[in-house]
Amino acid sequence: MQTDEKSNVDQALVAESFSGVHTESSFSGVLSFARRKYSKDLSGVDLAITGIPFDTATTARPGTRYGPRGIRAASTEVAWQRNHPWEFDALEVLKIADYGDCGFDHGRPDGVPGQIQAHIESMLETDTAVLSLGGDHFISLPLLRAHVKKHGPLSLLHFDAHTDTWKDDDGRIDHGTMFYHAVNEGLILPEQSVQIGIRTTNDEPMGFNVFFADWIHQNGVETLVREVKKILGNRKVYLTFDIDCVDPAYAPGTGTPVCGGLSSPQALQILRGLRGVNLVGMDLVEVSPPYDHAEITSLLGAFLVYDFIALYAARHKLGEVF
Repeated sequence: MQTDEKSNVDQALVAESFSGVHTESSFSGVLSFARRKYSKDLSGVDLAITGIPFDTATTARPGTRYGPRGIRAASTEVAWQRNHPWEFDALEVLKIADYGDCGFDHGRPDGVPGQIQAHIESMLETDTAVLSLGGDHFISLPLLRAHVKKHGPLSLLHFDAHTDTWKDDDGRIDHGTMFYHAVNEGLILPEQSVQIGIRTTNDEPMGFNVFFADWIHQNGVETLVREVKKILGNRKVYLTFDIDCVDPAYAPGTGTPVCGGLSSPQALQILRGLRGVNLVGMDLVEVSPPYDHAEITSLLGAFLVYDFIALYAARHKLGEVF
């Protein structure tokens, strides 16, 4: 019996290639990010997407353990066409696999950071870039440790309502202290890093270049992008995007919402303005579907990740630089 392409389902399992756009109804089929093929074999893969469903470092509302699943489900709405306004299709340019989720023993939380780090290291050993879906923001610390082991100290491109540099000398597993540890461990170079959308008080910036949300509202996206490009230059960059960088009017499904943040258009315009950034690793964190409304936070997360992929393709496949 012959079938046309519109009847294809479960492309996450049956797709023959790691690249290309697959036609599949958004309401059916096995979920993967943007219908990418599931695979534990990363041979020849440019970029692997993995979920880190960990949320026990959250200080307020939990639920981000459901973030990877929610983002994957929402991504079916963006999987069928070239991502606007990019003039190329990143799903055609890159070979992308969905690697599935990181496994860990939630009953032994002290071991989780090492399990996350080992999960990412095993993927990076194949010379495949990794894009992680959280999970709470603590996961960025073991993710950075894994990436620095391969690439050396990195610049951080950090979107957030919070600096996440609160002092901690007790080794807590906490989603507000990761970048305090990352600086002290020499993982990131704060003077060559930026934090965007901040709107909570922390009197110790630890040397980061901080662009507060109010400053962005007053000075505009184009001015911000120019300043960020000057700071990052051609350095290797790790991108981490906490969804609470976006105002809760646009992203209510998160654990620690703060009013006065970026709008969805602002966040997307900033990312697209950074074409040429030398990304070597990425994560999108703090999407909490239990607090979402009409899946709008998960949907925004999917659109942001789609732009992450395009940014990676622009630099590493098309050779674009600032």
